[in-house]
Amino acid sequence: MRTTLTIDDQLTRELKEIALRTGRRFNAVVNETLLAGLQNLGTPARKPYRLETVSLGGLTKGFNLDKALQIADSLEDNEIARRLDASSHRRHRTSGNPK
Repeated sequence: MRTTLTIDDQLTRELKEIALRTGRRFNAVVNETLLAGLQNLGTPARKPYRLETVSLGGLTKGFNLDKALQIADSLEDNEIARRLDASSHRRHRTSGNPK
């Protein structure tokens, strides 16, 4: 189909440069460029993935940060002790034995 378009001068220069560089006809370059633009209209532009950093607290005295397993073991031991202590308190309260 033939039609008349008014194309910005800078855009015309860029399209002609592409046609010259690739050895294709100007109208083929215009059609391919329009088609590519139409296909991209349905695809929203992706925003770059951003993750904000947060502080996880300061250093804990007595732990070497290079020994992550030691820290994990200590945290796990503390949690087990806390649960056992809470369980012991519940047992004493339900059995009628005040602590």
